[in-house]
Amino acid sequence: MEIRVSGAQISVTRDIESNIKAIDRAIDYAISQKAEILLTPEGSLSGYTHEFDIQTTEEALASVTHKAKEAGLGLALGTCFVEQADQKCYNQIRFYKTDGEYLGFHSKTLTCGSLTDPPKGEINHYTVSPLKIFDYDNVQVGGLICNDLWANPECTPIDDPHLTQQLSDMGAKIIFHAVNGGRSENEWSDVAWQYHSSNLRMRAKAGKTWIVTVDNCHPAEIRCSSPSGVINPQGEWACQVESKGEQFFNYTIRL
Repeated sequence: MEIRVSGAQISVTRDIESNIKAIDRAIDYAISQKAEILLTPEGSLSGYTHEFDIQTTEEALASVTHKAKEAGLGLALGTCFVEQADQKCYNQIRFYKTDGEYLGFHSKTLTCGSLTDPPKGEINHYTVSPLKIFDYDNVQVGGLICNDLWANPECTPIDDPHLTQQLSDMGAKIIFHAVNGGRSENEWSDVAWQYHSSNLRMRAKAGKTWIVTVDNCHPAEIRCSSPSGVINPQGEWACQVESKGEQFFNYTIRL
């Protein structure tokens, strides 16, 4: 069994119209490569914020998912979103099959916060739903968002639940990982890059799972916070793109 995956290292801002254009370019690329599913970064549609415009985001979601459905492309779409069912805000990866069927969402579970009592940060703004896996055309897949995977000790006020291992134990063969990490040009961005890269490889190997990962590339002149590409169950990079600016990749995962 095999599945063709595409990933989009694109610019994520608070300008939803700009975000739509970047996602549209990614969809066009994925279509050209005959991909079955496209992964976008954390908050790639709404922007990485809980203060997004709800109606504009809903309209943008309808536009992006319609384009993908018409092309027969599945999505692992990163966005913040307010669910109508409970009117709560989630930081999500939304999963759609090639025929447009909506499978559900993974919500960021290991939300970031300060190491204070009480903690401050996104931990106070997003709701968390139970961890789950999705049946994507007979392939069991899961989603993780940024800190879900590596549990950065500088911004994780709760214990590391080892979510990659949990998804592996639940039967996930592929984990789609949407990232939007802070970055600068100082030494600690280098430390973070090494930490993120090592965690991706080690946790893929420990869980014996494929990991598909993409980061936000804004601003384009600074290296991303984490590599974008595909890691195999042996913890090796099967595919990796350049670390700056808009980059796309396509890879056939053989299970």
